[in-house]
Amino acid sequence: MGHDSSPTDDLRLFQTGGHACGYWPERSARDLVLDPRDPRLPQIYPQALDWGFRRSGDLVYRPHCAHCRACVAVRIPVAAFAPDRSQRRCLARNADVQTRIAPARRTGEHFELYQRYLGARHRDGGMDGHGTAEFDQFLVGSWSDTRFVELRLGAERGPGRLLAVAVTDRVGRGLSAVYTFYDPDLAARSPGTLAILRQVEWAQREGLEHLYLGYWIEGHGKMDYKRRFRPLEAFDGRRWRPFTA
Repeated sequence: MGHDSSPTDDLRLFQTGGHACGYWPERSARDLVLDPRDPRLPQIYPQALDWGFRRSGDLVYRPHCAHCRACVAVRIPVAAFAPDRSQRRCLARNADVQTRIAPARRTGEHFELYQRYLGARHRDGGMDGHGTAEFDQFLVGSWSDTRFVELRLGAERGPGRLLAVAVTDRVGRGLSAVYTFYDPDLAARSPGTLAILRQVEWAQREGLEHLYLGYWIEGHGKMDYKRRFRPLEAFDGRRWRPFTA
């Protein structure tokens, strides 16, 4: 490769076969996947996020369905973000929650919380049987620069009770929110919202540009919350535009 070559020169993309949609199980879906054997993936990944891709384990993918465009990649321009009234209440309600940015390494505490979360939120959804190998494969990966953002109660008096873990990739000039799991007994604290707000604060402290939130899907109860983080930008397949839905 010459000095003027782009890191994405000779990039290989694969299209998967049809599979059950992870968001609408009654629908069939397909994905575009970057070559998982490409040694340049760590360098390509930030650009791929700008193209609307996402990471799951070692795979970098984007939905590519023939008759559906429901999955819309969204991101927060963190310098312009300010929490709304509901989000300010969430922050106040969780003023006793401490944030720790930890290495992406599975512990027994992480895994126990993950299993409890899947059992409560995704029972019979195909993920509730995940073991330690699936945890590592799905959340950590082998090449990404990943952190576990731990949210803990009462941490000033010791380790504190683990409320949530936000799996977060550090990529170029931004962060990517990969997955969040939390204590289902403490759902009233809105830990999913709190995790995004604390990730935004992390990005702001480091002067980063964006927090990528993955896909927003109109009308999907588990994805619609993302539109409440404003301003928000959406990828239309060619460029990022202000989100207006």
